[in-house]
Amino acid sequence: MSHFFKDTEHLLRMAGLFAAGVVGFVVLRAIFVPAGFGELGHFRTGALADNQSRPLVFAGREACEECHDEVVALRKGGAHAGVGCEACHGALAAHAGDPATVQARRPDPKATCLICHLPNAAKPTSFPQVDPSEHGDGQACTSCHRPHNPKVQ
Repeated sequence: MSHFFKDTEHLLRMAGLFAAGVVGFVVLRAIFVPAGFGELGHFRTGALADNQSRPLVFAGREACEECHDEVVALRKGGAHAGVGCEACHGALAAHAGDPATVQARRPDPKATCLICHLPNAAKPTSFPQVDPSEHGDGQACTSCHRPHNPKVQ
């Protein structure tokens, strides 16, 4: 029987290390996991209230369409009909709230158009891809294309 307990010192050290690991995990979890996490699933329940307290910065396409009928008509049936206004013009909640004092940003077509239209092997071949060194002779895209309906003018 004494042969069985011969290595108890090693086993006690191993159990102590294991217990220290469990205690360390519990303490670190209490420190780093925010309150409310896991109550209703794998998220923090207070996150919704935190997000609702932030100011709105995007207005949405409907807010733009209320005032800009001419753009709605231009976009109809065009290649950019599905592109949201704020994808190119930036966040517009301040402009929609007070259009007299806050102007919408007019994007630089040389930079903005290329965000989507630079050649990329991951894009479908049917998607228009433009290499600016071979297309347009350094001119802005708007010299030949209308931004809201980009068929060649």
